Amino acid sequence: MQPTETREAVTAVDSAGNAIPGEGRRATRPKPGERRIHILQTLASMLEAPRGEKITTAALAARLGVSEAALYRHFASKAQMYEGLIDFIEQTLFGLINQIVEKEPGGVQQARAIALMLVNFAARNAGMTRVLTCEALVGEHERLAERVNQLLDRVEASLRQCLRVELAQEAERRAEAGTTGSGAPVPGEAQRAAPAGKSGPANDAAIRANLVIRYVIGCWHRYAQSGFARSPSEHADEQIRIMLQ
Repeated sequence: MQPTETREAVTAVDSAGNAIPGEGRRATRPKPGERRIHILQTLASMLEAPRGEKITTAALAARLGVSEAALYRHFASKAQMYEGLIDFIEQTLFGLINQIVEKEPGGVQQARAIALMLVNFAARNAGMTRVLTCEALVGEHERLAERVNQLLDRVEASLRQCLRVELAQEAERRAEAGTTGSGAPVPGEAQRAAPAGKSGPANDAAIRANLVIRYVIGCWHRYAQSGFARSPSEHADEQIRIMLQ
């Protein structure tokens, strides 16, 4: 998955509907916004190099076949380019998280699907994994690492909310199971249902959400450190199920 921007093909025609020679070629010249997207796509592609060498603006310009000055017409600095990648990652991840929450009925199913999506995102976007682990940001402006940490905090908050939903759903199930035909609760059942979220660490939404995000970050780091040879999704489904059972 790479940053993309949809562009409609434009063809110039005369009043009779015939193409005007040369006009179509001039119409397909990239727009400024499209050039920005192309720069980000190329940067993400270069980040996929297994050895993880530091990327310079000179190397990026050479890959694009333009001058460094041309890059700075679209981005004020390399830090802004990385911010563009972080923006894309953030929009993509939270778009997928929202889809999962709408689709999955249970809180645990939501959290499990989100965790698996995060791992698979890395598997499909090796270069962006180096941004998420901050490996690509070493020596860059410190605000970039702060942006990534804020993004991860938001993801953890989403997981925490899903697991809180699960606790509420579990409390409802317990209450329904403990109700007699007359509508009176079975003695002791309400008391067992009420503290479901405080009965121990295993049921603490905050602790489990933190465990899941640490697991995901660990998968990302292992993938990047292996030169993208060890898939982050290896046994991920089974491991996530164990964490959230």
